[in-house]
Amino acid sequence: MMIFSLTMLAYLLGSIPFGFLLSYFFNKTDPRINGSNNIGATNIARLNGWKLGLTTLILDVLKAFIPLKILLYYSSNLFTLFSLAIFFGHIFPIWLKFKGGKGIAVFIGILLAISYLHGLIFLTTWLLIALGFKYSSLSALIASIVVLIFSFINDNILITNLILALNIIIFLKHKDNIIRLINKKETRINIKK
Repeated sequence: MMIFSLTMLAYLLGSIPFGFLLSYFFNKTDPRINGSNNIGATNIARLNGWKLGLTTLILDVLKAFIPLKILLYYSSNLFTLFSLAIFFGHIFPIWLKFKGGKGIAVFIGILLAISYLHGLIFLTTWLLIALGFKYSSLSALIASIVVLIFSFINDNILITNLILALNIIIFLKHKDNIIRLINKKETRINIKK
């Protein structure tokens, strides 16, 4: 019963829709029906500027990183379960009829909880691809693959399986982005802006 209750708490933490809340409270804009119709940091930045976009990113990262880091301080046994609960909370939030983000920011939080090197590899890869190609979705997908390869080489099977599972879900959530990338219709990001 205790594990179930803590898992539900992890899900609820993950389901806090920071992008929606910031966008609505500061600009009265619902990101679910504007831009790319997503509550993630990229869409919030497009709709409301880089400050709210960055704030969304940081808060979404922290809602995974902080509880998982606290968990690891006491025990690593439930890390995979709680990581999945937070991740599913983010992409299927109960507060927004189970229509949430695509998981990248929370994935970064999980990676940082595993180790700062995992997070740094993801962020560095994302930035390099973004600078080169100007696509946020492509950057996120390639960075996810790179950190998975790193995990295969360096991590134990539990961590690698967790990262693999999250990669699969991330790619499924980015299905429309992948189609637009193939058709050269994906929206580019303005790195300088």
